[in-house]
Amino acid sequence: MKILVIKFRNIGDVLLTTPLIKNLKLYYPKVKIDMVVNKGTESMITNNPNINEIFVYDRNYYKSLPTLKKIIEEFKFLRSFKNYDMVINTTEGDRGAFIAKFSNAKMKIGYPVKKNWYLKNVFNLEMSRPTLIRHIVDNNLDAIREQNLEVLEKKVEIYWDKEDEKRIDELNLDEFVHIHPVSRWMFKCIKDEIMAEIIDFIESKGKKVVLTASPDEKEIKKIESILSFTKSSPINLSGKLSLKEVAYLSSKAKLFVGVDTAIMHMAAAVNTPVVAFFGPSGAFNWGPWDNEVMESGYTNKNGIQKMGKHIVIQHNWDCIPCGQDGCNGSKISDCLMQFDMKEVKNIIEERL
Repeated sequence: MKILVIKFRNIGDVLLTTPLIKNLKLYYPKVKIDMVVNKGTESMITNNPNINEIFVYDRNYYKSLPTLKKIIEEFKFLRSFKNYDMVINTTEGDRGAFIAKFSNAKMKIGYPVKKNWYLKNVFNLEMSRPTLIRHIVDNNLDAIREQNLEVLEKKVEIYWDKEDEKRIDELNLDEFVHIHPVSRWMFKCIKDEIMAEIIDFIESKGKKVVLTASPDEKEIKKIESILSFTKSSPINLSGKLSLKEVAYLSSKAKLFVGVDTAIMHMAAAVNTPVVAFFGPSGAFNWGPWDNEVMESGYTNKNGIQKMGKHIVIQHNWDCIPCGQDGCNGSKISDCLMQFDMKEVKNIIEERL
């Protein structure tokens, strides 16, 4: 038996699909499960023992092609997925539906396509549209429920190899806190001065802070700005680690502090306690998932919420979550520019 799981989204989205993969493997032990994902997200599922083969879709490559060449290459890509018994499209969108349509799978599971007449009724089992006030982990697992099967576990998993461990182990870090203060979407970041104060507070408690960020120029400049306000000297590994190395780093940390990013989900996946600052996005969708808990603890619209060992710090303002990229198009979220620092420090100290 062969199953294809499709996830055309971002890094964190792909990682949060792993509970679905595990449940499929538990119900169909001899199955070969393949995944197709966007380029740049595949490291979230490499080394996963439950996944057989990974297909990578390079959006930028296809966009760069002349129209006729693009159609030919897209069609070749579609023809890669002919021999499957089951296809599961875990996101809304035509590309995943096209793959399901062109496959020979007898069982096709996915979200209904409303606008494209050619793709209507492509799925044998149609999942309800993603519930806005429900965690993404549970939305993905609807592919299990639609088969009249019980969800057996909800653990988010990420795997690495010995080479990924080597560089981190050579640093001889001990009793440290991992802080990833940036996001590719800067409107999710808290004020630089606030993050600097948090870093200094943790270091004053005898715990070393290790900072990470991607090599992206905007993220590196953000880190430099934060460090300009610090009085302590945290270890800065920004731009120096792969995603797998960052995941292993998180697994060795006493605590993770950060914002709503894929790195936050990675820290939760390796069972490190997470303190996450949320602004425009809803914790009920994207809060750090505790692998030891079967039901989401993020049941409120906003405010401070906990799930197992993890905690989300968010204001309880009426406008939160807004889903906007900053207030009034500014790319800056006012709700992330001010916090009760005494409360924040108490939360962090409890978890240290």
